[in-house]
Amino acid sequence: MNSQARTNRRNGGLPHDELAVLRAKLLDQRAFRSEQLAGYGGSAVLDEVHGQLVGAARHVLADVEAALDRMNTGHYGHCRACRTAIDLPRLRICPESLYCVTCHRERETDQ
Repeated sequence: MNSQARTNRRNGGLPHDELAVLRAKLLDQRAFRSEQLAGYGGSAVLDEVHGQLVGAARHVLADVEAALDRMNTGHYGHCRACRTAIDLPRLRICPESLYCVTCHRERETDQ
């Protein structure tokens, strides 16, 4: 049986090998953001730019942690709005995605 045929019924039905690649990307992002935040933690007074960078890094780190949690519980890869599977190309670009392309666009136009 090839690895493409071995899919996970949970986590958006993603093949096990693709899920492993996405998990590795998320773990790399988590390590990068954690190191980034550790670097800012020791500075004296954060100016406005550093404050925004820290906020953005914390936000991305929280998204990455949430994606890893969804992966661990089998809820990864499904759109939070319409519950359909998120396309693999989208997950490859942004593995912490919560929404499929259609729902993401709808959310952006509503804001």
